[in-house]
Amino acid sequence: MSEKQPVLLADVDADGALTEALGRMHGSTRAEALRTAALGGAALLGAAAGAPAAFAAGGHRQDVAILSFALLLEELQAVFYTEVERNKVLHGGLKRQATIVGAHERAHVRALRVALGKKAPKRPHFDFGAATEGPAAFRRTAVAFEDLAVAAYKGQAPRISSRAYLASALSIHSVEARHAAWIRRLAGRQPVQGPFDEPLSGHEVATIVAKTRFVMQMQTKGKPRFTG
Repeated sequence: MSEKQPVLLADVDADGALTEALGRMHGSTRAEALRTAALGGAALLGAAAGAPAAFAAGGHRQDVAILSFALLLEELQAVFYTEVERNKVLHGGLKRQATIVGAHERAHVRALRVALGKKAPKRPHFDFGAATEGPAAFRRTAVAFEDLAVAAYKGQAPRISSRAYLASALSIHSVEARHAAWIRRLAGRQPVQGPFDEPLSGHEVATIVAKTRFVMQMQTKGKPRFTG
């Protein structure tokens, strides 16, 4: 584990911005959430999908950017679940959820890398701090990750023009929704918040992920400690 000061979602979400952006339940508005978010890491996340302008390029370039960013989110989740499994800090229902969902997320990474082929971006380094060192921190972070993934796929799917890419995204989106309901139930939260889900834009998702400070730098040589 990193010797840096651990960073939990609770630490970077003291004003409730992340919770609001993910759950739309209480607290500040979406605009306030983005205003209070730390934007520094968003450039790195945009770089993982190519130039940030690629999200608005249209056509194949936009499709590649969307799927590349989806790959980053899947790798974020895959490494998160792999790390908590290796730390052996979960038991019972949480352990079962992490084992099954972790396998799903790793399968998502492989599928997206196959779909993107040589266009797939390199894997970043991740540092989850104390978020994978205990049940409570894991549960809180997992809820945020799964809710975020559902909103991200919902926001980007209508913008994908390639049928093959769209099929890949939609097959993952429905599974992420089931993941979100599962971890919400384990966390004592309502599995379904309402009859409709709101999407998040690519910029909003990048901003939220940057705020967690879990994405450290792009992988260039070798492998990170936890590879997912």
